[in-house]
Amino acid sequence: MPWTPPQRAAWTETLAAGDIPPLTDDLDRPFDADTLLGEARARTGLSDAGEDGPGQDGLGEHDQGFREGLDRLLYALDHEADLDRVGRWWAHTWVARLLEVRLQIARYVRDDPGVLDERIHRPIFVTGGPRTGTSILHALLARDPANRVPTTWEFLRPVPPPEPATRDTDPRIGLAEREIRFITAAVPAMDAIHEKSGTLPKECISAHALAFRSEDFTGQFAIPSYAAWLAECDMRPAYAYHRLVLQILQRRTPGRTRWVLKSPAHLLTLDALVDVYPDARLAVTHRDPLTVLASLSSLIATIHHAYGNASDIRDVARTQSDLWCTAYDRLTAFRDAGRIAESDWHDSAYADFMRDPIAVVRELYATFGLDLTAEAEDAMRAHLADRPQGRHGRHNYSFEDLGLDREDVRSRLTDYQKRFLVPTEEI
Repeated sequence: MPWTPPQRAAWTETLAAGDIPPLTDDLDRPFDADTLLGEARARTGLSDAGEDGPGQDGLGEHDQGFREGLDRLLYALDHEADLDRVGRWWAHTWVARLLEVRLQIARYVRDDPGVLDERIHRPIFVTGGPRTGTSILHALLARDPANRVPTTWEFLRPVPPPEPATRDTDPRIGLAEREIRFITAAVPAMDAIHEKSGTLPKECISAHALAFRSEDFTGQFAIPSYAAWLAECDMRPAYAYHRLVLQILQRRTPGRTRWVLKSPAHLLTLDALVDVYPDARLAVTHRDPLTVLASLSSLIATIHHAYGNASDIRDVARTQSDLWCTAYDRLTAFRDAGRIAESDWHDSAYADFMRDPIAVVRELYATFGLDLTAEAEDAMRAHLADRPQGRHGRHNYSFEDLGLDREDVRSRLTDYQKRFLVPTEEI
């Protein structure tokens, strides 16, 4: 049977039809940067979002390219994304929050310029293709008290810095929960594909989004012109802003902090990552890329459906195939270039992780010369016991749904699979 999207909740059809005035009356207005910035300034009472160029507010490199990315994103949302009113409402809400947080960050840095001196020491970045186990590995590493893993609410609303005593009860958790769970409210089956929560670990692309240079947008919307620009743009400003967010988050955390971060999208931008984090360590997860493409294309087509875009999974698959073939090529080239010492890399296979995740974690700690305590290992085992795979249902997908030539895609990935000894799966 051909792929069909999960059913949307009934309320989305009511909203999309415009049957909830006045809520829907304003949703067809254009995505205009000056209007959205003006509204964010009015809501926050703040004025400077960093759009005046490098150095105007003391943020320097963190300002670069902010308006270009915003303008390109908004154009693509208006002219390419094919959103219904549900999608337009969500996109307006998302961009509005990003602009508000930029205003808050600029004010925070002006009030506490010493935050720029906070050192991000030897961060660990978990990366690898999407759907290869990066999320569960990141979640396990979060159970070690020696690690600092950014939660969803911290990346969505980092100002003011969290206080250690109230990090687990901060009122911003509820705000983040409502935002991050919107898509599950629209498409309940999403939890079986990719669980979201305000307190779960969050990907770095959410911090990149504050610089408006992020795969977060391309993963949510069909916006080809923005995606093409993003593939070629300088990502160092996005990583610089990412670092600033980490500096803010650790400002009230005494002592040294070992950050553990995560995003599959890092594979596309490893040079920029290392330019900003020259002492980074990378933990890379590997899985048959054809399985990755099947699972990922189903996920993204479902997200598009949630926002009213009736894109064909075959169109999604063609875009994602090109993107991730490029990502795997970049990983192979970057690894062979030797910019990071081999002792600062750790590779793991998805099958090995599924068989014995704690053994993989032990290998990672040993590779990086870290101490895995009995307390941390017990916490990781408890996390696995509390969250068995498939507890929200099963995510079904098939490579045959994608309309791709299996042998053609396989041939494009031969170098990657040989370089990292990635086994072929039956799919």
